Amino acid sequence: MSNKRFAFLKAAVGCLAHTSTRNQSYRGMSMKEIQINEIKGFKIGHAQNHDGGTGCTAIICEAGAFAGADVRGSGPASRESELLKPLSIAQQIHCVMLSGGSAYGLAAGDGAMQFLEEKGVGFDVGVGVVPLVCGASLFDLVVGDPTCRPDKKMGYKACEAAGTKQVAQGNVGAGTGATVGKFLGMDRMMKSGLGTFALEIDTVQCGAIVAVNALGDVIDYDTGRPIAGILTEDKTALASTREIMYKEIARQRDVFSGNTTIGCILTNAKLTKNQANKLAAVAHNGFAKAISPVHTSVDGDTIFVLATGEVDANLDALGVLSTEVMARAINEAARSAQPAYGLKTAADFLG
Repeated sequence: MSNKRFAFLKAAVGCLAHTSTRNQSYRGMSMKEIQINEIKGFKIGHAQNHDGGTGCTAIICEAGAFAGADVRGSGPASRESELLKPLSIAQQIHCVMLSGGSAYGLAAGDGAMQFLEEKGVGFDVGVGVVPLVCGASLFDLVVGDPTCRPDKKMGYKACEAAGTKQVAQGNVGAGTGATVGKFLGMDRMMKSGLGTFALEIDTVQCGAIVAVNALGDVIDYDTGRPIAGILTEDKTALASTREIMYKEIARQRDVFSGNTTIGCILTNAKLTKNQANKLAAVAHNGFAKAISPVHTSVDGDTIFVLATGEVDANLDALGVLSTEVMARAINEAARSAQPAYGLKTAADFLG
């Protein structure tokens, strides 16, 4: 990875370890790209039905993780989000389930509960355990078979597949039916998918996993140019959703409502529940850097945070890091998508 990717972080890096001064951190800093499965304490697995055009992704932390969430879009579908609010008694959760299927897909979380209960993982209630499983779903019913949705069985399969091996990207899990660039409807949209990206600075690890199903376009984090999104009328090039929206600002349009980008930040940092919620909010900056437009009235954009609490980290510096890994994971989701359901992908234009 080029040093350019990290240049903007240097002002914050000195804060990552509380015991180091800024100059010492610059001289002794170890910074590298890692695979998201290298962040210890987590297992990630996918299950999908490619013909049906949907799937789900389980992110498991059997030992429990301090968690938070932040919802910015106006059309979310979420599970157990109340658990993550500061006044909730639960301090840790055991799984985040990302799924397609719109609100129907939230049923995949039931499969995670069954899987974890069988392993004795969950909140001890005296007569057994109750696994705490949060989740969010995106709308993918317009590709594949709209009657095929993630359910308890598929959620269980995703948990069975969860491990510490390298995580597949593209048309897998919650990204199986993901699409982008839908302001003018399905005819000019493109295929997207699921992406991951992770960085390690000294002892602090931070990664993102995200299924990109946005109304808007995916923007290259480094160049600011579109990677995937709305197509021109003849479908030979990428157009700009932002420019099209500006031209139609005085027109009332029934905008395609089947959207939503959902993701999760994973870190080994020590965070309180309040800090995890703050980090989830800051990580939405990554959405804003890599999706345009974002957080619209027809998106349900949601970010979770899971923290294992292994190492000290400065919250603000971690927020900068979370922003980058999320933005780059979004880029990876677009770049790794494979052609499906008659839709073009970024590869058709990027070579």
